[in-house]
Amino acid sequence: MPAFRPARRSAVAPFTVMQVLEAANRRAREGRPVHHLEIGEPGGGPPAAVLEAARAALDRAPLGYSEALGLPALRARLARLYAERYGITVPAERIAVTCGASGAFVLGFLAAFDVGDRVAVTLPAYPAYRNILEALGVEVVALPTGPESRFQPTVEALEALPGRLCGLVLQSPANPTGTMLDAPALGRLAAWCASRGVRLVSDEIYHGITYGPPAVSALAADAHALIVNSFSKYWCMTGWRLGWAVVPEDLLEPFTRLAQNLFIAPSTIAQHAALAALEAGRELDARVEAYRRNRDRLLAALARGGLERVAPPDGAFYLWVQIAERGEPATRFCRRLLEETGIALTPGVDFDPVRGEDWVRLAFAGAEAAVAEAADRLATWLTAAPGQLSPA
Repeated sequence: MPAFRPARRSAVAPFTVMQVLEAANRRAREGRPVHHLEIGEPGGGPPAAVLEAARAALDRAPLGYSEALGLPALRARLARLYAERYGITVPAERIAVTCGASGAFVLGFLAAFDVGDRVAVTLPAYPAYRNILEALGVEVVALPTGPESRFQPTVEALEALPGRLCGLVLQSPANPTGTMLDAPALGRLAAWCASRGVRLVSDEIYHGITYGPPAVSALAADAHALIVNSFSKYWCMTGWRLGWAVVPEDLLEPFTRLAQNLFIAPSTIAQHAALAALEAGRELDARVEAYRRNRDRLLAALARGGLERVAPPDGAFYLWVQIAERGEPATRFCRRLLEETGIALTPGVDFDPVRGEDWVRLAFAGAEAAVAEAADRLATWLTAAPGQLSPA
């Protein structure tokens, strides 16, 4: 039999949060309680208008392929979103609807970077940035961040990196920290990238979910930035797998060719539903206020339990919490917490393979009653003596 082997490019790290979810679901199948604070998924599903639009689209069958970059009506509506939300004019022709934000990253990274190019990615950060880039043969340059920079990159940190960079990946609001870049900080980073020929890639998937000033788009600082967004988070359409990119002029043709060949087209029914989602702002803003209340409950619970080193949660729906003082690595901490309380958290190694054992991520996008119960249970567990609580 031939000695087949997997391709080396497939040797990327697993996504630990999915392993935590699997363990939590296995526990639930055993009839034991589970409190989900591990998965970054909005509770409650999409707005009712989204479901109504999908049903109407089914009645207008057939639902054939759209154009490779999406329905013209949806691309035009997204262009209007940039005018309404940011005051930025974006031609609809530069908007590419994709198979989730993940599809946008695959297409964008392929269009922008060659094998062997060097792209800076912050630590901590969403792990798929590193893993997609590595699978495509791009060298990932780790850019450590910490409390002193609010877990965001700075020009000074970029200057300290050795060698020439070809790209920089930003996220604001960020996963797992929830921190944001303000307009001056974003402007400094964009100017540094422009002066050195570094491609700026901005993940704006959590725009709309902020608890103070609104998020600033990198387009305001760099018209040549590659922007990625999605209907998964603010619009609560995770399973619909629909995202988009604002593609720079120089990448538009290669991006289109890649989209035609790799994905053919994004889901047509999801695109019709997304048109309705874009009109549901009032309902979605109410959900953001519920996330705010969840955030505040968890912050209070963590403080009661002695965990107060938390990244500033300006947006998204995550808390990045330091647990080093608890005296055990995050993977064991999370495993024990799940077994003893049913609370599922994500260990920080997903987001920072260097220092992640000192951190955990809490996701608070679930129903308010469920998060409140989890918060109370967490505070009790953090303050209990060993063996004081019966396993849940």
